[in-house]
Amino acid sequence: MKIAGIIPARFASTRFPGKPLHLICGKPLIQHVVERCRLSKLLSEVIVATDDDRIREVASRFCRVEMTSDRHPSGSDRIAEVAARLDCDGVVNVQGDEPLIDPRVVDEVAGALSLMEMTTAATPIRSEGDYENPNVVKVVVGMDGRALYFSRRTIPYLRDGASRPTAEQLASFPFLKHLGIYGFRRETLLRLVSHPVSPLEAAEKLEQLRALDHGIPIFVARVDYESVGVDVPADVARVEELMLKMGC
Repeated sequence: MKIAGIIPARFASTRFPGKPLHLICGKPLIQHVVERCRLSKLLSEVIVATDDDRIREVASRFCRVEMTSDRHPSGSDRIAEVAARLDCDGVVNVQGDEPLIDPRVVDEVAGALSLMEMTTAATPIRSEGDYENPNVVKVVVGMDGRALYFSRRTIPYLRDGASRPTAEQLASFPFLKHLGIYGFRRETLLRLVSHPVSPLEAAEKLEQLRALDHGIPIFVARVDYESVGVDVPADVARVEELMLKMGC
């Protein structure tokens, strides 16, 4: 399969305006993401999708850039506009704020497109903070590897253990944290964005629920990876420290 990696990038972030262009260890954040994606063994090319000329001007120095509408309700809608113009079999949507994304995770998601028409990744929840944090999305996966549901609530509910301390609940069930990376077969992505925002998507503010609402199965690759993203300016120092330890 010919699979393109697409990184959606917006300038107008409420919590961190101009985030894709913020310098981390001397390079724009978006450049770090591009360089990590280029270490993937399965992506045929890496593309930045943006609606902002400032991002286009910078990113075009090191990557192919595709301009998109500024009216897309989600990252999937943005990359679908680009995918419609590409000659490819599938795409992987990589978050533009993860400068340390593991290329092996990208390959797990890309490779799973041979099994199912939409894919993503999840990792075990290890900390009590993640267990209770609604910004950490949880996923329940069936025996066949398909996602049953995604939620900002902790799922499943441990009926017989709900009164136990959080540490004991974590030890008694393999809770999974969803990682915000998606793979799509091209036609599946174009079909998905032809549907309006679904009731579940609107309720949880999770775009992957639109797929489940419309009967599109999602394969979940289980990986050993802790996502390190840049959500607010305070995250930059932490990421730079990790990069220095890695020799980046």
